[in-house]
Amino acid sequence: MKDFEPTVIAFVCNWCTYTAADLAGTSRLAYPPNVRLIRVMCTGMVDPQYVIKALLEGADGVLVSGCHPGDCHYINGNYKARRRIKLLKTILPQFGIEPERLCLTWIGASDGIHFAETMRKLVERLTVLGPGETKLKMVI
Repeated sequence: MKDFEPTVIAFVCNWCTYTAADLAGTSRLAYPPNVRLIRVMCTGMVDPQYVIKALLEGADGVLVSGCHPGDCHYINGNYKARRRIKLLKTILPQFGIEPERLCLTWIGASDGIHFAETMRKLVERLTVLGPGETKLKMVI
């Protein structure tokens, strides 16, 4: 598994984390290219079906990231996301997926450095975990 590069799907809030990703890019901060950003208006809009589908269809990890609690542009969207992620982590083992493959973070719009560091750490953690079970099943 030396050549393993994890695929990460990141559902990011338009107002905070996506802006931080943009700041990281304009600041020329490097982060792994195997992270695919999906911009959503709010993390509260991330349906658990999207997370499960991403993991079942070959993503090695999923990140949901948005505004800090109390700073949501939609008042309580990040609280909804936090409850959903907690529930998803209890459900994922039923699909044969380790809960560690799902991550929730809060990254503010001015946190470009924190965004890049979070992406690097997540990819490192997933590299240690290895490919997801569903990816292994697709190869066989």
